[in-house]
Amino acid sequence: MISPAGKRFRLLASVVSILLLVALAAGGWFYWAMRGSLPQLDGSLALAGLSAKVTITRDHLGVPTVSAGSRLDVVRALGFLHAQDRFFQMDLLRRRGAGELAALFGKAALSLDQRTRMHGFRSLAQKVVARMTPAERTLLDDYTAGVNAGLTALPKKPFEYFVLRADPLPWKPEDSILVIYAMTLDLQDSTGSYELTLATLRDHLGFAGVSFFAPLSLPDDGALDGSSGTPAAIPSEKILNLRARPLATVDSDSRSISAKGDARDPEVFPGSNSFALSGAHTATGAGLLANDPHLDLGVPNIWYRASLEWTTPSALRMTGVTLPGLPTVVIGSNGHIAWGLTDAYADTGDLVAVEVNQVDRSLYRIPGNEALIPIEKRREVIEVKGSPAVTLEIPWTYWGPVVATGSDGRPLVYHWLAHEAAATDFSFMELPQAQNVAEAVAVAHRAGMPANNFLVTDTTGQVAWTIIGRLPKRVGFDGRLPTSWSYGDRRWDGMLPPDEVPSIVAPESGRLWTANNRVVGGAALAAMGDGGFASAPRAIQIRDRLLPLEKAVPRDLQAIQLDDRALFLAPWQQRLLAVLTPEAVAAKKSRAEFRRLVEKWEGRAGPESVSYRLVRAFRTRTAELAFTPIFASCAEAMPDFDWHKFHYEAPLQTLLREKPLHLLDPKYASWDDLQLAAADAVIADFDRENIPLDRATWGRHNTAKIYHPFGRLLPGWIAGWLNMPSDQLPGDTDMPRVQAPTFGASMRMVVSPGHEEEGLLHMSGGQSGHPLSPFYRAGHEAWVKGEPLPFLPGPPEHTLVLTP
Repeated sequence: MISPAGKRFRLLASVVSILLLVALAAGGWFYWAMRGSLPQLDGSLALAGLSAKVTITRDHLGVPTVSAGSRLDVVRALGFLHAQDRFFQMDLLRRRGAGELAALFGKAALSLDQRTRMHGFRSLAQKVVARMTPAERTLLDDYTAGVNAGLTALPKKPFEYFVLRADPLPWKPEDSILVIYAMTLDLQDSTGSYELTLATLRDHLGFAGVSFFAPLSLPDDGALDGSSGTPAAIPSEKILNLRARPLATVDSDSRSISAKGDARDPEVFPGSNSFALSGAHTATGAGLLANDPHLDLGVPNIWYRASLEWTTPSALRMTGVTLPGLPTVVIGSNGHIAWGLTDAYADTGDLVAVEVNQVDRSLYRIPGNEALIPIEKRREVIEVKGSPAVTLEIPWTYWGPVVATGSDGRPLVYHWLAHEAAATDFSFMELPQAQNVAEAVAVAHRAGMPANNFLVTDTTGQVAWTIIGRLPKRVGFDGRLPTSWSYGDRRWDGMLPPDEVPSIVAPESGRLWTANNRVVGGAALAAMGDGGFASAPRAIQIRDRLLPLEKAVPRDLQAIQLDDRALFLAPWQQRLLAVLTPEAVAAKKSRAEFRRLVEKWEGRAGPESVSYRLVRAFRTRTAELAFTPIFASCAEAMPDFDWHKFHYEAPLQTLLREKPLHLLDPKYASWDDLQLAAADAVIADFDRENIPLDRATWGRHNTAKIYHPFGRLLPGWIAGWLNMPSDQLPGDTDMPRVQAPTFGASMRMVVSPGHEEEGLLHMSGGQSGHPLSPFYRAGHEAWVKGEPLPFLPGPPEHTLVLTP
């Protein structure tokens, strides 16, 4: 006879068995559904609209070579490939540009959509398409048709749509323009926040405060033209005297970022590297170019490698990285030229102070109108999955949307070049036809895209830098601070014509470099404006590695890309040791171990380095303790005020050197006391996180978090399957090897036009967006280790023939 406990056990076992069978059945169904969305790699397939057959081969990494008779057939096939391998990524990019993510993800994406819808990019993209030349429109239509054919050819929809219980929507021509707008939102200031931060600084600390704390030019910015600036004087006691304030009003305590850190801590500056040598300094006599765009890292990687070749009207092979959603190679080489891009941080938007009627503030003045006109109310309806649609009302003026209110109460409007349909186009698609540097620069000057530094070199050894993308032509002001445009004396006179776009062609040194720093000065800088350039140490380190190179080969430039030497922080290590005097160490037991670890200076941001992490944390804490009370009134007036956007290293060094008491938090008797408090704060930060100092390695902080969009949402084992490994990574912000847990080199490329077989290229993720694909992680390990992979695709392992 079975006891009651035995019966209960049998019942429980039966229930568990049934649940296990259900789970296995569900898992099997999901696996079957996922298998059905894998792309076809071999055999043949009919693709309507082709003029002749197209051959697609893939190498061991899944990198395709697309061969056809015409460029239009290549473009159609590329659209097919993008949809087969990356359609969900493409969908997210177009939805990001349009502000339509909530329709897929629900309320979780609503706030992001609301911020995006302000710009009305969906309707603007339609206008851009309508303005295209017939040739551009044909190119776009062929690509669009290829995308939809590739999506339809999948036996099952991409697995992400099963998880979301949604169906993928067909690709539209304007969606490719929305991909450009998604990149614009990523690369540029979409609300004028940097300019508003400068304005808030001016309002509270005057122009003297702006000149000192937010310098535009410093003695060595690593500029290509050698231009420099003179440091401004420290603001006087009349402007700010912290010692005269009640102690209670000054709060220099801030959150701990030293030990645990954020996914993107304030010291991480978005940007990229590019540098080039003329033929006089290379082993082959052709130019040599390196490019590593630093972007948010995710799965799949933002780039998709491809080699595209066609024979009519003339034979051409174009190799590099494409952006799924666009029908071309974005960065790469065509055998005649090689080119790279980095964010220029040019100023492409201005805050306009609107003169409103004091009685009826919905009326305002524009130039040339005696009568006041009303502020328009634009409506955007946002579809929200699982919830009612949300209607957004956006106040819009002659110059653009109202984004803030100035300290004087006037509405501030953001006049942004991205709001102009004429500023975005497909002129960039002409780059494959460029045969030399001069032709490439001409294409760059008429291209409509986010403003980037454009480095290009050719087979003759010529090199050049310029801006690709449009710039506004300002009249009557420099654009760094908000001003009124109501009377016509301050305005934009359209866009900068090609002959006024800053350029440096054939520099005497034969060397070029950009690292999001200020590249030029004088009239060229005035033409670009200040969009919040990166500080100079990274550019300087690249420049100084580049200058002695002769007879260089690709490995030489890749070595610069992988340079993780901590030259910028080395003086801070010496400063910290000077702070930890024998007397200071004797006064507090924990300081002894701290000093001992700091003395073991590895000089690199290596994963195993303890001293690097401690010194970096000390610098961060010192800056916080110094600047938080200085900018307290700014932060109170503007909650998003962020002094990290300024080039604050120079003013910080000046404060520590000159030691002005009127700018010192009154809780400290001296600037030396502040620095000692910063060291103690670092020790306390790690103690709070239960991290022993001798185990506080840089790698524990700088551990990769390269996630699939579902990687944070699904259970751990599934998330681990979707995400890239949690590798401890070398590198940091103020060195060529830029690296953070979720940010860094999306790819690294070194190539010489005409010598592509010697080139190098690796990416942070694989070619495929499908986790069951052998190409999902292919190449990631080489990126982690900094190992070179060939620029050109390897021997074919798969062949697919597309027929008309």
